[in-house]
Amino acid sequence: MHKNRVEAFSDGVFAIIITIMVLEMKIPRGGNLSDLKPVLPIFLSYVLSFIYVGIYWNNHHHMFLIVEKVNGKILWANLGLLFCLSLFPFVTGWIGENHISSWPVALYGIVLMMGGVSWFILAACLKKLHGKDSLLGKAFGRDTKTQASVVIYLGGIMLSFWHPWLGIVLYTLVAVIWIIPDKRVEKKFAGDTLK
Repeated sequence: MHKNRVEAFSDGVFAIIITIMVLEMKIPRGGNLSDLKPVLPIFLSYVLSFIYVGIYWNNHHHMFLIVEKVNGKILWANLGLLFCLSLFPFVTGWIGENHISSWPVALYGIVLMMGGVSWFILAACLKKLHGKDSLLGKAFGRDTKTQASVVIYLGGIMLSFWHPWLGIVLYTLVAVIWIIPDKRVEKKFAGDTLK
């Protein structure tokens, strides 16, 4: 199977997720800067979620640069990832509406962790289909970055019940780790196209 439809469908879902998140932000009544204070938690949770969706879109794009083919398992793995990401508008809104309290922050972390696990599964399915000696197999090898992210998410979920802001700090740390697209893909892709 060709990868084009997977990429096109995924891009559409990413765009819809971001659109839904921004539409959830309510415009405050009043024309003073002080009127923005009640919506600040909503805005901050939106910014973090926007960054996360952007990171997933960017890395998904980089991954699919070197994907040559897909199969049914990859279609389902990709749908699993998109399902997890489609929960972002809900958990983002819940955090903002409840001013960054324990359960919303913990559930946000659970959704982030589900996304990380789904990403790992998608990468594993792609590596299996293409082979460990393929460009994709070499670029993704051992995915310690994803594994470390899942562990940090777990820590953030647990800390959310002690102090929700500590959970947010750990989730932000993972975003910082992933903000730059995976250079392994760019290096492998550039090296392969130069040959």
